[in-house]
Amino acid sequence: MVFSSEQFLFLFLPLFLLAYYMTPVAKRSWTIVAGSYLFYAWWRVDFLFLLIGTTAWTYYFGLKIQEHDGSKRAKIFCAIGVAGCLAVLGVFKYLNFFIDSFAALAGTTPDQLGVHWRLILPIGISFYVFQSISYLVDIYRKDAPATRSFIDFAAFIALFPQLIAGPILRYKDLAGQISHRVHSVNMFVDGVSRFTVGLAKKVLLADAVAPIADASFALSDPTFAEAFLGMLAYSLQLYFDFSGYSDMAIGLGMMMGFRFIENFNRPYISRSITEFWRRWHISLSVWLRDYLYIPLGGNRKGVRRTYFNLITVMLLGGLWHGASWTFVIWGAWHGCWLAIERATRWSYTSHKYWISLPVTFLLVMIGWVVFRAETVGSAFTIYCGLVGLNGFALRADYLVGLTQDSFIFLLLSLAIVALEGRIVTFFNPGSSEPQVTPGGQMVLSASASYRQIANSVLLSALMVLTVAKLAEQSFSPFLYFQF
Repeated sequence: MVFSSEQFLFLFLPLFLLAYYMTPVAKRSWTIVAGSYLFYAWWRVDFLFLLIGTTAWTYYFGLKIQEHDGSKRAKIFCAIGVAGCLAVLGVFKYLNFFIDSFAALAGTTPDQLGVHWRLILPIGISFYVFQSISYLVDIYRKDAPATRSFIDFAAFIALFPQLIAGPILRYKDLAGQISHRVHSVNMFVDGVSRFTVGLAKKVLLADAVAPIADASFALSDPTFAEAFLGMLAYSLQLYFDFSGYSDMAIGLGMMMGFRFIENFNRPYISRSITEFWRRWHISLSVWLRDYLYIPLGGNRKGVRRTYFNLITVMLLGGLWHGASWTFVIWGAWHGCWLAIERATRWSYTSHKYWISLPVTFLLVMIGWVVFRAETVGSAFTIYCGLVGLNGFALRADYLVGLTQDSFIFLLLSLAIVALEGRIVTFFNPGSSEPQVTPGGQMVLSASASYRQIANSVLLSALMVLTVAKLAEQSFSPFLYFQF
């Protein structure tokens, strides 16, 4: 079940929210667990037991670390707990990859080696395993206490708004909200608004430009124009698809009284790769920094070690996205640029905006090519097109099957990326401070009132358009479900 499906919007979500608000406040973690497990089991019931098992494992070792706080046993229990979580991730996400790679090195195939099975990747495993690891490490570091309530912890791990594709949450940031959170009509309405924006990003923008990307990456000899359009379209598709999911997750959390961290901050206006990773998938960037980069030594062990740490962390970050050499190369691409910027002391504030922004955007898009490609060879095909080895113009056979609407939405998506900050500012009445009358009554200014009206009209229109589009299009899962 995905957020952009009719069964979620018109069946699961209304029934869950009804049950949630009918449940006494002290027992709402039970409702979250039941609803989240149902949500996950909608995909496959068998893998629900893996989620429950990982939750129980992490909960137990969290208690043992707390019990032996300050002793060597705490470190041992932390190591065992983290190793168990990594083992789950390693087996289900990377075993197929290692078998395929070994067979390729041996010049044969898995079938010829006697391996006739393939493991299915459980959806969301990368996210809930990372959350489990951070929980154990935070307890060991004394950054957070272990919870005694298994239900509260299970609710944290299985919280369905972010279970499948993040944001990656940390228990220490959410513990207070799990035990006590504020519910209000204003917060619920804000959550509906945020969810609507995310749904519109996914259905009206990401899905609309996807055919252009698919058409380009399906070609065996793309021209420059075809390769560039495909690269641009996928960059926009991925952003609106993933940021749309994050908006929907944050909105759903607000409907339930939770405040999740932001996961995106206009990443395509970045003027360096370093800045890009402060704006893109922020929860993953912070996780990699706190649980990989800093433990490896960060920038405290000399220049060479700093470069090594940057590249290593990004390699592992690439591998986290998927068990494929394409993701390793993508991680290496970003890691090398981070090291280069640090070595050259690149500062985006000291360079002209009209130079640093398009250069950074181009570097990011070049990386998305290998991220999107199914194989390294497929990525190389697009790169050949980008340097003009197959010609430069659009061909008639490429345009077959593509509608004019796809290209219109491509331009619209690009315009929204460029003007996103101004759009958000205009349609956010809360950005204007209310005026206080002599009697102490707070009232919105005229401009804020107009913004509030415009906001309501826009969101209503977005919801109508999105639902209408959902009714006519086929199933389209979120891109990050595969990770």
